[in-house]
Amino acid sequence: MPHRPRIPSPGRRTVLRGSLLVPAAALPAAAASAPALALAGRPEAAWGVQVGSVTASSALVWVRSDRPARMLVETSATESFRRVRSWYGPLIGPGSDFTGTTPLYGLPAGEQVHYRVTLTDPGDPRRTGRPVYGTFRTAPARRRDGVRFLWSGDIAGQGWGINPDIGGYRVYEEMRRLDPDFFLCSGDTVYADGPLQPSVPLPDGRIWRNVMTEEKAKVAETLDEYRGNFRYNLLDRNFRRFNAQVPS
Repeated sequence: MPHRPRIPSPGRRTVLRGSLLVPAAALPAAAASAPALALAGRPEAAWGVQVGSVTASSALVWVRSDRPARMLVETSATESFRRVRSWYGPLIGPGSDFTGTTPLYGLPAGEQVHYRVTLTDPGDPRRTGRPVYGTFRTAPARRRDGVRFLWSGDIAGQGWGINPDIGGYRVYEEMRRLDPDFFLCSGDTVYADGPLQPSVPLPDGRIWRNVMTEEKAKVAETLDEYRGNFRYNLLDRNFRRFNAQVPS
């Protein structure tokens, strides 16, 4: 008789992997129609965090999620977060472009405050995204103690956007290293009426290359396109690090 090769029985891991490949048509109707957000993982704050409206005893923390989420802010006097205060923020969703703010009160004057923001699945508080960290200084209690601040002009204007070939918005990293108490943007924060081009020829023959998004390829005409102009700047790592550390 011809030899018939032995076919091994599937192991537990093989069965589990195979069970994840069942076609949607074979699923019950309720499962097949479940929202994608319920299956896509944990909420993430890929646009970083920001802090502003800082006084001697208060501040306002901002975050943007990639899906509906509950915002939690924790503050500490040290980077280790050994002892924390918790601030329960709002439920954020599409009505605010998945952005939310949480006010902090009762902070010590003239002190460094470390904070982290965690986004939680509204339907399951055990499902949390990766914390995003930042720090800032509260205003001094006495006026004579003084503060240091920076100011600048427009952002991403006249066709010059985020150029990855030169490291993006490098000026924000240089400003962050100066460790100011706050920042004033004395100019336009977005150019909603100034679309970008993928590339711009320079006089010396080089090519300036812009990171492109759908919203930055045309003049903004809708609320989402206008918001997309703000989201564009947050694609830059230097800009996000600056926002997390320097109040504005």
